[in-house]
Amino acid sequence: MAGTFTTRTITIATGATETMHDLTNACSAFLREAAHGRSGLLNVFTPHATSGLAIIETGAGSDDDLLAALRGVLPADDRWGDRHGGPGHGSGHVLPALVPPHATLPVVEGELVLGASQSVVLVNTDRDSPERQVRLSFLG
Repeated sequence: MAGTFTTRTITIATGATETMHDLTNACSAFLREAAHGRSGLLNVFTPHATSGLAIIETGAGSDDDLLAALRGVLPADDRWGDRHGGPGHGSGHVLPALVPPHATLPVVEGELVLGASQSVVLVNTDRDSPERQVRLSFLG
């Protein structure tokens, strides 16, 4: 039996602040519609130069810790060569080198396979862009 490929783009409102948006439920909902109990791979991709995707624990402080660490490593100031956009915007263009814009995750019998405390999150430090797209693709 040949594999199937299904893809969908979702829009996430990120507002005007740095944020992490949990995509785990959206990924699971997509798989219920696309995987039909099959095993395969879920690819999550954000086509933006200033956001990324992480697999991280949320709700216990790790999400805030990641944003704080990124502020420390990528401060929003005028040190960056890329200066279009608001103050510190250039730091956002370095973000995808540290938090990649993609993740590929296993799907077993239609279910996303994550560790007990893991979530799929969109990381966005770009205050100039109030929404982001995320492409979910299932191959199985």
